[in-house]
Amino acid sequence: MKTIRTSSLLLSLVSTALLIGCSGDATPPPTPPAAVSVIEVATQDIGGSREFVARTEAFSEVQLVARVEGTLLKKNFSEGRMVEKDQLLFEINPDTYKAQLAQAQAELAARTAERDRAARDYKRGEELAPQGFISQSDLDKLITNKQQSEAAVLAAEAAVEAAKINLSYTQIRAPFAGQIGKSVYSEGNTVGPTTGALATLVDLSKIKVNFQLEEASYTAYLQERARSAEAEKLYTLSLLLPNKTEHPYPGELDFADTKVDATTGTVNLRALFPNPDATILPGLYTTLRVESQIKEQRALIPQAAVQENQQGKFVLVVGDDNTVSQRFTKLGQRYGAMWVVEEGIDAGEKVIVEGLQKVRTGSQVAPTVKTVDPITGAVSAIGEKTEG
Repeated sequence: MKTIRTSSLLLSLVSTALLIGCSGDATPPPTPPAAVSVIEVATQDIGGSREFVARTEAFSEVQLVARVEGTLLKKNFSEGRMVEKDQLLFEINPDTYKAQLAQAQAELAARTAERDRAARDYKRGEELAPQGFISQSDLDKLITNKQQSEAAVLAAEAAVEAAKINLSYTQIRAPFAGQIGKSVYSEGNTVGPTTGALATLVDLSKIKVNFQLEEASYTAYLQERARSAEAEKLYTLSLLLPNKTEHPYPGELDFADTKVDATTGTVNLRALFPNPDATILPGLYTTLRVESQIKEQRALIPQAAVQENQQGKFVLVVGDDNTVSQRFTKLGQRYGAMWVVEEGIDAGEKVIVEGLQKVRTGSQVAPTVKTVDPITGAVSAIGEKTEG
């Protein structure tokens, strides 16, 4: 019995030794290279440019206010829709003002009759005075009556014109074509000069874009303009909207203030952009880009590829052997979702835009070449359409 137990123990020990020996000889499989997305650095004709935070403003805006008091009878528009120039928008009860006009016209008729009578009296007196039938004093009274009656007619005519104007104010028309907002008052309300705006009308066919420029840059611009009348044509103005899309129409400088703001040290400027589709509303915060027409080929890299440490900004470059290296760069202006490269990266090199957290310098990677939307920064496969 003892012999059997000894044999079993020996077999167990031998099996354990064999297992240990086998596991020691096993080699784990190599780790596959990390998958990353890269873009090939390309060049583009780029002019020197600057971007400004800007605020949009309507080309024209008017508060529609009742200029006479009365009951609001009717509104003849759909809120938020376009209206035409001179379109009838609001109607105020005209009865009171029709009566005032009729009264003024009656007063004018009476004053006209008095003027005609005074004129006839003066003419008879003028004929009789040389013959001594009336005194000079009586003739002077006739002259005075004639002049007073003529003045009364002028006053009555003015009253008629005022009554006509007040009657015309019972119809509120659009002073220009544009988009009308919400109606503040409903039909049946009493409105007047003190009740505030009935609605707001804006002209969105063009849009104003307000921004500020520091005094040193503005002084340099004025000096350049003084040297050449064509200075303004050397720059193009474009607008980047809040959804990262670019407005399809270029703008032009429209206004510059005549003084520098003492608090901020800036000059208020305004650009004007066509807005035929009314896609830009007043009050938007936008990005205004001012770009020089003098262009040169420059390399661009996406902002998503740029990292920064204590030594500066850098990107991870994938070499021909798919090895990752760190490359410090000097970057210039921002161009949409891209940076203009001043130094450190050449056209045709591959920089990592996705998978940065999975790699380190010297590691091997499996790169997939993709594209980047220069406006939105969206990464997509080559040939794939990106949505802004």
